[in-house]
Amino acid sequence: MNPDDALAERFEEQRAHLRSVAYRMLGSLSEAEDAVQETWFRLGRTDVSDVANLSGWLTTVTGRVCLDMLRARRARREELGDERLPDPIVAHDPEREVLVADQVGIALMVVMETLAPVERLAFVLHDMFAVPFDEIAAVIDRTPAATRQIASRARRRVKESAPAADPDLDRQRRAVEAFLAAAREGDLEGLVAILDPDVVLRVDTGAGGALRVVRGARNIAGQALMFRRIAGDIQTIVVNGGIGALNVTGGSAQSLMAVTVVNGRITTLDIIADPERLKDLGV
Repeated sequence: MNPDDALAERFEEQRAHLRSVAYRMLGSLSEAEDAVQETWFRLGRTDVSDVANLSGWLTTVTGRVCLDMLRARRARREELGDERLPDPIVAHDPEREVLVADQVGIALMVVMETLAPVERLAFVLHDMFAVPFDEIAAVIDRTPAATRQIASRARRRVKESAPAADPDLDRQRRAVEAFLAAAREGDLEGLVAILDPDVVLRVDTGAGGALRVVRGARNIAGQALMFRRIAGDIQTIVVNGGIGALNVTGGSAQSLMAVTVVNGRITTLDIIADPERLKDLGV
C-alpha cells in the first residue's frame, strides 16, 4: 500500500469520530460533512509524517474548521435575523445514530447554539471528547488557563439551561405517550400534569426569522389542545437518543418533535414543522 492510500485509510477510520465532533460543533448534518471534507483537504496539504497522534491532530483540525464556520454563520444570522433548530437525528439511520450515541439531545444542542464560538469549541472538545486544554488553546489562540476558564463558563451555562434528561427510554416514552394521549382526549389538566411548570416549546417553521417560543405549562397545554385533531397521526420515535414524536400525513412527515423528560415531566419540546427540511434530512 502506498503512503497516500495508507493515509486515506487512516482518515476513513476517523471519519465517524470527526463527524461526531463536527455535528456537536455545528448542529447541522450537511455542514458537519462539509467540515470533515475540509479536514480531509487540509490533511492532503499537510506533511503529517511526524504527527504521533493522527486522531488528535484530525480532531483539532476539525475543531478549527468548525470554529471558522461558526463565526461565519453567526455573522450571517445576525445580518439576516434567521434562526433554526439544530438538525435532528432519527434512530432509523444507524450511520447517523453513532453521532448521538451519548444522547446529545436537541435541547442541549439549542443551548450550545447560544454559546460563543470559542466557548462551544472548548466545551465540545474538552467535555465531550477529552481533548487537553493545551491543544484547544492552540486552536483558539489562548493560554491553557484562559481556555480552562472558557470551558468552565460554557459548562456552567449548559448545566443551568439544559438539565440532564432522564436516561431511561421507557420512562421517557411513558411521559411522551401520556402527553399525546391527553392532547387527543382534550384533557387540559392531564397535559399540565405531565409538563414541567417552566416547560419551553420552540417551533421552527422553516419560513425564516425567529423561532416561535412558548413558555409555561398552561400556555403549551392550550397550544396542544388546538392541534388535538392531528394527534392521532403522531407516532413516538427516537430522536437524538431520546423519545420524540413524528406527525405523518399522507405518507409524508409534517413535523418532528424532540422532547426532553426530566424527573417524569416534559421540560422542552422542540418542533421542526417544515416538511421540506424534514425531507432533506431523510425523515
